[in-house]
Amino acid sequence: MLTKISNYLFAFALGSSLAACNQQAEEQKAPKQEQHHTGAHEAKPSEGALTIQAQSEPDTLKGSLKAEAHGKVGPAHLTVAYHSPAVRGRMIWGGLVAHDQVWVTGAHSATRLQTDHPIMIGGQEIPAGKYALFTIPGEQEWTVIINKNWNQHLADDYSEAEDVVRLTVKPEANEQHQERLRYEILSQGEGKGAVVMSWDKLKLVLPVGV
Repeated sequence: MLTKISNYLFAFALGSSLAACNQQAEEQKAPKQEQHHTGAHEAKPSEGALTIQAQSEPDTLKGSLKAEAHGKVGPAHLTVAYHSPAVRGRMIWGGLVAHDQVWVTGAHSATRLQTDHPIMIGGQEIPAGKYALFTIPGEQEWTVIINKNWNQHLADDYSEAEDVVRLTVKPEANEQHQERLRYEILSQGEGKGAVVMSWDKLKLVLPVGV
């Protein structure tokens, strides 16, 4: 009888010890998984937003899609939040997008440029925060505008007095047709990078530094 009780107590103690070891191992794994999830989430679009890819062919989706682009230039994490219209066989430059008029460089709400670290654009330092990204497309050159009023519909409330930066950029020809308006944030090393907008047969490169 004593032997059976001793065996039972030994089995119970062994089971409890194994359970405690397993629980400790799981607790050690959990923070790593949580940290990995958090780090991955930082570079992903927010809920309901898409990452627009290179796209030469039309798609079946109607309207201008909510989209985001994420990337790092040096220590700065940049986000461009915008709505992406499609070409759909239309004349874009000098047609759908008028020359010499302020454009949200997207659709619907003003395109938003956000940085969590001070950056340099056009030789001027821009503090961390949110800004509207406007352009004035021209036939040969574009004016790129960084504006304080980031939360506005189209350019209805645009005021030049709230501009932080204005600079002139020459657009480039796109080697391949881009059906939906697309933003990319490219790192070029040593604290240099660019915000790139491409649509139809045109590409606009905005140099960024830190």
